Amino acid sequence: MSESIEQLVVRTARENLPWGYGWIQGALDNLGYFLRRSTIARILKAHGIEPAPDARWMTPGGAESEGCVRRVPTNQEISDSRSQPLFTKEFAAILKAAGVKTIKLPPRSPDLNPHAERFVWSIKSECLSKMILFSDRQLRRAIEHFTAHYHEERNHQGLDNKLIQSGESVGQAEGDIRCRERLGGLLRYYHRAA
Repeated sequence: MSESIEQLVVRTARENLPWGYGWIQGALDNLGYFLRRSTIARILKAHGIEPAPDARWMTPGGAESEGCVRRVPTNQEISDSRSQPLFTKEFAAILKAAGVKTIKLPPRSPDLNPHAERFVWSIKSECLSKMILFSDRQLRRAIEHFTAHYHEERNHQGLDNKLIQSGESVGQAEGDIRCRERLGGLLRYYHRAA
């Protein structure tokens, strides 16, 4: 393996500490380098770089799969909670006065729109939870940058570690490697110079 590719793997890992092997693999794939996760792991281990925390700890319910205990409500508590509506008539009146139309959702339906829920979880965990925002303008700017990053620069495991909208230089192995940073380096994208 070329020393420059090995250095690129190390650089990518050091500049993006929360990235696991999959994200590093996707970033390298965008640059025209097709490495297996095991190769990336071997390179990082040789350089004394520990892998990023397991992504399962960042997903809802992930901690339970690793042996952490979460209290499960009893059947009595579930049936008692059904007679206590979360949204009272007073709250519904406030929403109606503000021009919000309420729609009742079927019970036990947390996955009505998994794509929107996934985006909200991603923007929260990868961006907003790592920032201190002081104004609505800053929030809107962060959302705009993350949305552009999410669609054009972030590899998605659900898409075989590919980009949603890939540019012309994606996958090319020729040209200087550049790093585009957004939000002060919180979001990074490695690409080839056009």
